[in-house]
Amino acid sequence: LKHLAAARALLHAKVPAQLARGAAMDIDLLNPDPKEERTKHKLKRMIQSPNSFFMDVKCPGCLQITTVYSHAQTVVLCGNCNQMLCQPTGGLARLTEGCSFRRKVE
Repeated sequence: LKHLAAARALLHAKVPAQLARGAAMDIDLLNPDPKEERTKHKLKRMIQSPNSFFMDVKCPGCLQITTVYSHAQTVVLCGNCNQMLCQPTGGLARLTEGCSFRRKVE
């Protein structure tokens, strides 16, 4: 009986005036800002997506294109001229000066 009375009291509790009027929220939860989504952790985004990608890197010496992983953990060399294209760091691989790249499209 006491539980029933407590439940009824909760149901009839007064709703704050702002919520009752339909006050606007500070952020739009259905349409998040793309810039803010990119800065969030990969698992905290509305739609989970990885931070890594594959890229085509152009060798500045012989202009050959090589596919490289963005978070490569080894030194990547050009197949033709044996020039270093990128070197590993703690996260993203660092491209050598003069190398140009583009993100690979699925």
